[in-house]
Amino acid sequence: MAKKKALITGVTGQDGSYLAEVLLQQGYEVIGMVRRTSTVNFQRIRHIQDKLILAQGDLLDQSSLVDIIREHRPQEVYNLAAQSFVPTSWKQPVLPGEFTALGVTRVLEAIRMVDPTMRFYQASSSEIFGKVREVPQTEKTPFYPRSPYGVAKVYGHWITVNYRESYDIFACSGILFNHESPRRGLEFVTRKVTHSAAKIKLGLAKELHLGNLDAQRDWGFAGDYVKAMWLMLQQDRPDDYVIATGKTHSVRQLCREAFSHLGLNWQDHVVVDPAFIRPADVDQLVGDTSKARQVLGWKPAVEFSELIAMMVESDLALLRKENGLF
Repeated sequence: MAKKKALITGVTGQDGSYLAEVLLQQGYEVIGMVRRTSTVNFQRIRHIQDKLILAQGDLLDQSSLVDIIREHRPQEVYNLAAQSFVPTSWKQPVLPGEFTALGVTRVLEAIRMVDPTMRFYQASSSEIFGKVREVPQTEKTPFYPRSPYGVAKVYGHWITVNYRESYDIFACSGILFNHESPRRGLEFVTRKVTHSAAKIKLGLAKELHLGNLDAQRDWGFAGDYVKAMWLMLQQDRPDDYVIATGKTHSVRQLCREAFSHLGLNWQDHVVVDPAFIRPADVDQLVGDTSKARQVLGWKPAVEFSELIAMMVESDLALLRKENGLF
């Protein structure tokens, strides 16, 4: 029996690398789409790179998407590629419109043109809720994005719904709340905190500059969340799902957790810096995962404290290796 095939856009990212692992474990042939850039970074997939088929493509280039889908004929397409860092979307507000919004349409249109029986997953985001209309947020909570990134994600979400309803494509959106891991980029606040705490512990730094310490997020483990993506495409009918832990923590609590794991007092090292305050911040993001639990049988396995400890230990090991501190 032939292996099922899955295409992952954004395979070199945090979520793409974890999803590739899950699909390989399920016996899939995994095609990872990568952009041709001057500095290609395969660090997150290096341990599985020889098991993947890497294909060059770009969300800005419709023909490349059609070519990849036509050549490989995957049964499942996971669109995880995006301009994904919220603060950057304020400095380059047109960019998320091109990648994070219109890029979704290009992938869906390629599927419609080549084979509309393919199943499609869109990486939606809790940032679509922004200035929240209710707490906790469900699949029916009205959207009120508060950044160019959030606005682009709203477009991506609704165009997915439109293709599902207009062309009968099996298209799902996973409204994922913040999900972190040791593979998270250093620009994201969780990794910034764990990496800086480890640097301070090793005597490589003294201070950590942050913005709003009162901002609250629903943080989970990316390795748990990609399993929900796969489960969505295994159902009898397509739908949208909130994926979260249902618990919130502030940036202040994040700092306390990371620094205390290393025997440090976070207040001795964290400095509030106005330069890191967003023009418009989101309110309390916390997801209601009742639907995902009931329909998908999914629930998060890793607790917040375990997640932060995992990230701190990973950063300690990384920094020791980089600085010869064995």
